[in-house]
Amino acid sequence: MKKLFVGALVAGSLFATGALAQQAPNTLGKIKAEKVINVAYATDSLPFSFVGPDKRPAGYSIDLCKRVIAQIGRTVGIPDLKVNWLAGSTPERLQMVRAGKADLECGNTTQTLARLGNVDFSSLIFVDAGSVILRADSPANSIADLAGKKIAVLKGTTTEKRLNAIVAEGLPNTTIVPVVETGEGMTMLESGRVDAYAGDRIKLVGMAVQGNNAGKFVLLTEELSFEPYAMTLPRGDSALRLEVNRALTQVYQSGEIENIFGEWFGKMGRPTGLLAAMFLLYSIPE
Repeated sequence: MKKLFVGALVAGSLFATGALAQQAPNTLGKIKAEKVINVAYATDSLPFSFVGPDKRPAGYSIDLCKRVIAQIGRTVGIPDLKVNWLAGSTPERLQMVRAGKADLECGNTTQTLARLGNVDFSSLIFVDAGSVILRADSPANSIADLAGKKIAVLKGTTTEKRLNAIVAEGLPNTTIVPVVETGEGMTMLESGRVDAYAGDRIKLVGMAVQGNNAGKFVLLTEELSFEPYAMTLPRGDSALRLEVNRALTQVYQSGEIENIFGEWFGKMGRPTGLLAAMFLLYSIPE
């Protein structure tokens, strides 16, 4: 009886291991077989990920993503790998990766423990902070001054979650207005339908200076949250994650990151000490 029990236990253990192995995705194999990679991206997250003048994806994250795609192409033996760009909001992009519709996601997506329950992430590609932008004629000088006001924020983002907590903790009678796109929130702010718009600091700076916006808006110095950006990957696919991180390491170690940063953030100055340290810490040795 003891032998039978042990044998059954071993068999059950092997079955469980086999089941887990079957569940692990083989994204590289899928890409090689289909000769195409499906990449989710944001259309309105200037300067990280947006639709450029030529109607193609552009931005800091997109430039990094192209280096990653090239590395994946070399790995699967298809240097001219076709790219199928899939536009979507943050929740939509995360769901695309989770459902297997997208093999990779490139935007300004924050890595969180909650999200790690459904997807994986690459090495960090940027660190930012959540903040609030106002019209230049606003009397508010701090987040506390927004009590009783209307604040727009992108729906389904970490900024929305943090803003909800701040309002619940100490901003009585404040109304949070979820929006689907950044442009929608900025239009509402400019027209006076909301008193502030909350989002990632660098993204807000980009929105404030583009087009005819210069001088119309001001940014509060207070920070709502810490935002570590990474590329979203299918959960449990260690082979894909290895190639993505290999490509990012090459960009960080070669100094190519300086050119990419300069292209999209040069007008805002040099990388912060925290960001420079991040590039160094995620230069993973071979």
